[in-house]
Amino acid sequence: MSAQLQYTEEVAKATAPIYEKLSKQYEQEQWESLAPYIYRINQLKAEKNAVILAHNYMTPDIFYGVGDIVGDSLMLAQEAAKTKANIIVQCGVHFMAETAKILCPEKKVLMPDMKAGCSLSESITGADVRALKEKHPGIPVVTYVNTSADVKAESDVCCTSSNALKIVNELGKQGHDTVIMTPDKFLAQNVAAETDVKVIFWEGTCMVHERFTPQDIIDMRKSYDDIVVLAHPECPPEVMAEADYAGSTAQMDKFIKEKQPKRAMLMTECSMSDNIAAANPNVEMIGTCQMCPHMKRITLPKILHCLETESPEVEIDPEIASRARKAVDKMLELS
Repeated sequence: MSAQLQYTEEVAKATAPIYEKLSKQYEQEQWESLAPYIYRINQLKAEKNAVILAHNYMTPDIFYGVGDIVGDSLMLAQEAAKTKANIIVQCGVHFMAETAKILCPEKKVLMPDMKAGCSLSESITGADVRALKEKHPGIPVVTYVNTSADVKAESDVCCTSSNALKIVNELGKQGHDTVIMTPDKFLAQNVAAETDVKVIFWEGTCMVHERFTPQDIIDMRKSYDDIVVLAHPECPPEVMAEADYAGSTAQMDKFIKEKQPKRAMLMTECSMSDNIAAANPNVEMIGTCQMCPHMKRITLPKILHCLETESPEVEIDPEIASRARKAVDKMLELS
């Protein structure tokens, strides 16, 4: 660690409020290795008029230490469109950085690790969507934001896990009795169970959420009969049926904050539980855990290097970005 990144008295004082929140997540020795990065990153943000968008699946040191705008993909997309910063650093996965660039073409959008991808995003291409439209002419395509700009450009409207049902129902009110939903088959099936609109789905899945099973919940209830189980809509329908509550990461976060259950288990990515635990010390977060290797590619050293070098920068073909923007704007309008 360079002299600039030592754990000094100044660094300790500046980061003390953050560590107070995260003291259960990090031992003092580990914190002393993280705090200098947090301190320097926050300095650089101020110097360069940069803002960090941190998804709910970021580790607590990133989420609470350097994140300026935190939340689910919808919230990040909405706030990216409003920010006055010159530089946006996306701490999440690549499609999120593309969405920020689509909404803020005039801004420099940086991605700490370009290899932070997404199994859902990689399950479908723009050509696949064109083929779907040829097979089902006239049927609107609702595409999850967990997709590339190329896929969004071929779609009619985007959605997130928090607004997918609302958007499908809005299309139903506009006279569409059938929609195509891509790429997450479980999200599509879960939406289909709650709407009268027929849903044609693609065979994509999330490598994190597809691993959860109803047995995970059943087994946990044997140990904790008072546990409240919250499941993400990317989980299989049989998991959703066994859970007590279903919602996006933002909706799960809101549920815990408002209901303050004694014990809770989240059927989603590991760091979400860590971040909720830090903000809700009276709630015991327990249970199963599935880690996203793509999200975990984002680290404090990579964020620092990204800000220092202002790279790697996310670029999108202007014509594709313009078409993708229409689908994202339509989502923001309907949601």
